[in-house]
Amino acid sequence: MTGPGPSGASGGSRMRAVRATLVAVGVLGLALGAAVLLLKQTPVQIVGVGVWMLGAILLHDAVLSPIVVGVGILARKRGRRVPFALLAIVQAGIVVGAVLALLVLPEIYAKTLGTANPTVLPLDYSLNLALTWAAVALLTALACGAYLALARRRAAAR
Repeated sequence: MTGPGPSGASGGSRMRAVRATLVAVGVLGLALGAAVLLLKQTPVQIVGVGVWMLGAILLHDAVLSPIVVGVGILARKRGRRVPFALLAIVQAGIVVGAVLALLVLPEIYAKTLGTANPTVLPLDYSLNLALTWAAVALLTALACGAYLALARRRAAAR
């Protein structure tokens, strides 16, 4: 051996230092966010943020995760084995669509309540979300097609 590699002593200590730095930056970011929230928002707004965060967690755990896992299970139960990369592409498309929905649903709801100023929520957010989902589905299908074409080309070259 010429020196410690990635699993050697210096590689391990370097990784620990990087992890510690990332954890410290994350904790500082959370602390800053909490301080700004407490100093700049009213208690009612803080409760609203808490409710939104709880709703996001519930939607993730009760809706998004089961769908992604279900797609994986259904794909694996097919007669042929589905390549992991293909499954990952489809699951990534589902996750992107769901996250976009979580970001846009508050605007859709706020638009149903109405505003005193019509320029606050000027867009048709439902239509935009539907078009975005269509674009994500199309890009996911194209990525799956590109992966399958590449896999066939590699198999033919062997």
